[in-house]
Amino acid sequence: MRWLPLASFGLLAALLAAGVWLSRNPDREALPSPLIGKHAPAFSLPVLHESARLLSLSDLAGQPFVLNVWGSWCPSCREEHPVITRFAETKRVRVIGYDWKDERADALRWLDQFGNPYWVVVSDEDSRYALDWGIYGAPETFLVDGKGIVRWKHVGPLTDAIVAQELLPALDAAERGR
Repeated sequence: MRWLPLASFGLLAALLAAGVWLSRNPDREALPSPLIGKHAPAFSLPVLHESARLLSLSDLAGQPFVLNVWGSWCPSCREEHPVITRFAETKRVRVIGYDWKDERADALRWLDQFGNPYWVVVSDEDSRYALDWGIYGAPETFLVDGKGIVRWKHVGPLTDAIVAQELLPALDAAERGR
C-alpha cells in the first residue's frame, strides 16, 4: 500500500512522456483528411458573379482543379490571397474559389478590392456543402484530380513554400494519374 502513490506517479509520468514523444510532429496543426484518395463530395452551388447559374462537381470533371475556401471575414484569407493569386496566374490548373459563409455583396466587394484570381467562384453562404468537404475553417485548399478524386488538402493559409513543396508535387502526381 505504501508504494501505491509512487506507482501512480510513475504511471502518470510514463503517460506524460509517451504523450510528449507522440506529439513531436512539428506540424501540430495538420489534420489528415478522410477525403484523400476518395471521390470529392458532389455539390451544386451558385456562381458568385452570376447567382442564377449553378456550378456542380460534374461541370469540373476531366481536368484537375484546386478548390480554395475563403471568406471576406477571414483575416488569414487576406494573408493567403497574394499567394493564391500568383499560383492562379501560372494557369497550370483551374483555381476555383469557394466563398464560404459570406454575404454575396461582401464577397464581391472583397474581390474588387484585392483582385479575383479564380477561374470561377462558387458561393456557399449557408454552408450547405462544407460539412461534406470536411471544411471547418478558412482558408482551406483542396486538389482534385481529373477523375474527381481528392489528392491533397491544406488547412490554413497557403505560402509560396507550401505551394512549391506540397501542392505542385501533388499536382504533378495527379496529372501522372497516381
